[in-house]
Amino acid sequence: MTTGVGRSRAFGYPSTGTVEVLQEAERAVSAPGLGQVQIRLSRSGVNPTDVKSRRGALHMPIPDGEVQVPHHDGAGTIVAVGEGVDVFQPGHRVWTHLAAYRRLDGTAQEVITLDSSRVAPLPDHASFELGASLGVPFLTAHRLLTLRETGPRELHAGALADVAVLVAGGAGAVGNAAIQLAIWAGATVVTTVSSAAKAALARAAGAHHVINYRDEDVSARVRALLPDGVDVVVEVSPAVNLPIDLEVLRTGGALAVYANDSGADLTLSVQRLMWLNLQVAFVILYSLPEEQLASAVRAVSAALDARAIGVGPDHGLPVLSFALDDIAAAHAAVESGPIGKIQLHIHPVER
Repeated sequence: MTTGVGRSRAFGYPSTGTVEVLQEAERAVSAPGLGQVQIRLSRSGVNPTDVKSRRGALHMPIPDGEVQVPHHDGAGTIVAVGEGVDVFQPGHRVWTHLAAYRRLDGTAQEVITLDSSRVAPLPDHASFELGASLGVPFLTAHRLLTLRETGPRELHAGALADVAVLVAGGAGAVGNAAIQLAIWAGATVVTTVSSAAKAALARAAGAHHVINYRDEDVSARVRALLPDGVDVVVEVSPAVNLPIDLEVLRTGGALAVYANDSGADLTLSVQRLMWLNLQVAFVILYSLPEEQLASAVRAVSAALDARAIGVGPDHGLPVLSFALDDIAAAHAAVESGPIGKIQLHIHPVER
């Protein structure tokens, strides 16, 4: 066992609320335990789910005198490993997922100790920016693309050949991840956006066809491009888009919902869905069975190794960086709905 001790500078909140609840904290860094690794973090990814949790959505209790250090996603270098860990060694570059789930210690800190099951290798060619962008968006996107009854259960190159996918909101983080993974897996990808700037990002992500829903009839355009319809809709706004989804999905297709933008309630036409033999599924990363989560990590790692996914403007997702001290500004930026990925830049030396 390799040990690591000391103190870790962190930011967290003693109670849920607005960005004002975020405050500086210091965490004791002890030796990693059985099955754990200790990581010197370079980047911490900030996702909408982190902001919603800080505001109080589905938050576990925070004990008196403690703070919740937020954020699930991060990337850095292992500095110590506990007993029973033989996959990782000090010096290995890694990315994290679900770091703050049912734990007080997320990635908004300098050093984190984490179960090795929540850590995956980051290839030398992949930046820490990319590593901190993977967890929530890409693992969610993988599940959205693999929930059809006919499969596949795990993506690989060519796994979605002859499959047509419509991604609603292709300039968002999950939408971007869905486009990149679907393209790697061989799908035909159509996506919707709301502006020319977002259209350019969706094309950079690799989408074959981009539709500005403010200027075009989405249903008519999709049917013109794909007369037989699409097999999967990756949906961010079902309350608004359901009529379109039912027009473009082919019989036996799947409507995969991961968010409720523009409305929390959804009314379904039972007969319409029955006639389509439609599969409707709702996805959240937290409650995925471990085997599905492990499958997603394997597939995303394979896409990483193949250099098939990326981050930054050339891959359709600019990165907007904030210092650890500026975590409140980073959360406020997520709340404002930016075009791009929000991250904390924790340590200055990066690859």
